[in-house]
Amino acid sequence: MPDTVEFATKPVLARAMLARALDAGAPARWVTADEAYGGDSKFRAWLEERRVAYVVAVSSSQTVPATAGATRADFLTADAPQAAWKRRSCGQGAKGPRLFDWAVASLPVYDDTTPPGWRRWLLIRRSPTPNRRGEHELAYYSCCAPPGTTDDDLIRVAGMRWAVEDCFQTARTEVGLDQYQVRRYDAWYRHVTLAMLAHTYLAVTAATAPQALAAASSRSPPVRSGVSWHT
Repeated sequence: MPDTVEFATKPVLARAMLARALDAGAPARWVTADEAYGGDSKFRAWLEERRVAYVVAVSSSQTVPATAGATRADFLTADAPQAAWKRRSCGQGAKGPRLFDWAVASLPVYDDTTPPGWRRWLLIRRSPTPNRRGEHELAYYSCCAPPGTTDDDLIRVAGMRWAVEDCFQTARTEVGLDQYQVRRYDAWYRHVTLAMLAHTYLAVTAATAPQALAAASSRSPPVRSGVSWHT
């Protein structure tokens, strides 16, 4: 099981599902999620109580601690020195590495809510090229993890969401993950579980079938097909 988990359901339900997984002994060092979860302070606090590190998206208006008390994420970012921005890849995409400019700010501890021995950061992602309005698009992430966590660690986890979203999109297209009309949790749970099981089977088969075919071809003599390939 990968060490990063990403959720696409309501925060309350996500906590329940994650609690079951953790209580069952499933390893999960990190959680990553979009703004619907990152903006939920109860969700972040619950992760901290369970000592699960996270990199979750938040809005530009998210309140973050500062030396003078508190400020907004976008206000804090506006004061970032140019030297703070570093171009890094957060993973491989369909067209190669996903390159963005990233900045990380270590947040001061001004209350007793930070888990003992842990630290909080604000991670900002900036598009390398401006949009049509001449502006660089920004994305903000609230992060909490043990000391010693590097900037590259935070960037890697932030980039994991693309892989998860690609998985969801493929599951919708191939096995009908979103093709349900149910109103009860147990019915939804069964549908999603079976859909993801089918998707897992297809993914494993796609990954192993070429290897199995190559092994079979090496053991079997070639068969004359009677066609002439254009070369």
